[in-house]
Amino acid sequence: MVFDQSLILAAVLALAFSFAAASDPSPLQDFCVAIDDPANALFVNGKFCKNPNMVTANDFFFSGLQNPGNTSNRVGSNVTQVTVAQLAGLNTLGISMVRIDYAPYGLNPPHTHPRATEILLVLEGTLYVGFVTSNPNNTLFTKVLNAGDVFVFPEGLIHFQFNVGKTNAIAFAALSSQNPGVITIANAVFGSKPPISVDVLTKAFQVDKNVIDYLQAQFWVDNNN
Repeated sequence: MVFDQSLILAAVLALAFSFAAASDPSPLQDFCVAIDDPANALFVNGKFCKNPNMVTANDFFFSGLQNPGNTSNRVGSNVTQVTVAQLAGLNTLGISMVRIDYAPYGLNPPHTHPRATEILLVLEGTLYVGFVTSNPNNTLFTKVLNAGDVFVFPEGLIHFQFNVGKTNAIAFAALSSQNPGVITIANAVFGSKPPISVDVLTKAFQVDKNVIDYLQAQFWVDNNN
């Protein structure tokens, strides 16, 4: 029997679409452990929804990004977040934003957003920004940005911003998740609680134990608010 190639193609496409449609939803938090008894459940993937009859305009409103963040910390930067934790109306909308303030030579340290792509707009100052691709190439892409310039950091990749100017800098960024998450690399590796085994870190970084002891003894700043 000779089959119509167009029918075969249609069947294959339909099968592929069914697999795509059946994929799991994207996570909106670090983890969501299953539980059999709903009475003991505390969280969903995201946030519970408010009764629509009780929603007001204030549920979609946030005020405060006009105020500069406090950059008097060891890295010289401050990230003011507007995620679903600060603005309940963002729930299920897949978007959030931040204001980032930088002191002169302030750094937003290398970090990742496990659930979001970030697009950054510089309002004031000059920033040296960049991101690193995944293994095996680990290619570094960098750019110097001035006021009005835009740069995008792909989802999940390590990236940073450094104020190379002698004056304060300000940037705003939009992220493609209501809860993008932040993993600051140094904080996670050397400041975890409980600490990662020294044997693991000396092997991973190929350095002496004293170096790891020193790094784990530091106070690792969280510049996200």
